[in-house]
Amino acid sequence: MRFEVRALSPDNLIETHTVDASDAGEAGQLLKQRQLQPLSIRAAGASAGEATRMPGRGGRSFSLLLFSTELLALLEAGLSLVEAFEALLDKETSPAARAVLQSLGRDLRDGLRFSAALARQAEVFPPLYVGIVRAAEGTSDLPQALSRYIDYQTRLDMLRSKVLSAAIYPAILLIVGGAVTLFLMAYVVPRFAGVYQGSGRSLPWLSQRLLDWGQLVGQHASAAFWSLLVLTLVAAYWLRRFIQSGRWLLFLTRLPGIGERVRVIELSRLYLTTGMLLEGGIPILAALDIVGNTVSPRTREALRAARGIVSDGGTLSQGFDSSGLATPVALRLLRVGERSGQLGVMLTRSALFYEGESARWIERFAKVFEPLLMTAIGLLIGLIVILLYMPIFDLAGTLQ
Repeated sequence: MRFEVRALSPDNLIETHTVDASDAGEAGQLLKQRQLQPLSIRAAGASAGEATRMPGRGGRSFSLLLFSTELLALLEAGLSLVEAFEALLDKETSPAARAVLQSLGRDLRDGLRFSAALARQAEVFPPLYVGIVRAAEGTSDLPQALSRYIDYQTRLDMLRSKVLSAAIYPAILLIVGGAVTLFLMAYVVPRFAGVYQGSGRSLPWLSQRLLDWGQLVGQHASAAFWSLLVLTLVAAYWLRRFIQSGRWLLFLTRLPGIGERVRVIELSRLYLTTGMLLEGGIPILAALDIVGNTVSPRTREALRAARGIVSDGGTLSQGFDSSGLATPVALRLLRVGERSGQLGVMLTRSALFYEGESARWIERFAKVFEPLLMTAIGLLIGLIVILLYMPIFDLAGTLQ
């Protein structure tokens, strides 16, 4: 049987190989004989979602940031790597996390390098993490590499938390406003329709349309409820698939006024990731290969074009500029970094510059969008109430 395998080479390059083997385990062993560390294995012709990962458990229950922070503290306290894992295992209570730590400790005692042990659990430790650890092994400076990763992940989490915080209040407004509107349309309007039905009076056109809807819902309440439930479930499923596919980011980049800012946020993450890898001693081509797994499909294609320019002898600034991955500020800093030999530092500075700018834009956007959304929901609810009471206002006018 033929398998397609993504593996990490001794030079920190992510390579794709085709292997003939009886099963995934044998395919992994064949790659190891070639001094390659398998990251994922899938049958040739299978979709990416059917990839068979290398052994390892507890990916979602294992906090990589917490693990790195605790490991760094133990290494700085003077413990060896094996002793540090024994200490982490003694205090760990989560079965999933214990399984990961036990596997890592066993591999280290068997003589595997730390990066090789990490690569065997690709569903827990991404290529980005494995790459910085492997580069640190070459310089014997694992604590510094862990410190860089902790700083990198902390900055990403801070930006993510700011985006989520800005989205919480509008989401609550939408849910509450939608619930109130649904209550009015499904419960209040049908009862007003029954009151006005036998009055014999001519109603305003908009009020009549609203009451017609009320009568329809009142006559088919059960069907309306189940239809709404099915639509809600379908919409939730579609939204989940839409987010998981990564197309939501492409959609946001096409929105006027928002797309450019979303693009800058993604480029900021690209600069931060690439800068961290270069500062960690990873070669530039290997760094671009690793970064390609952390960006959206559209940016990944541009990154491949930039990598081609660099591999042909061009500079990173030329590659990013030609591929549309360089902002004016980042391009200048990249050129400075290439002249001074501090390319990683300049990429990180570019990321920090746009990170601060993005945080300020998110705050301003939330302050403007929230009252606008509240006003729109209030107008919609107010319109429904006014249309319901317009016939009463007309009747009151005729009695005077």
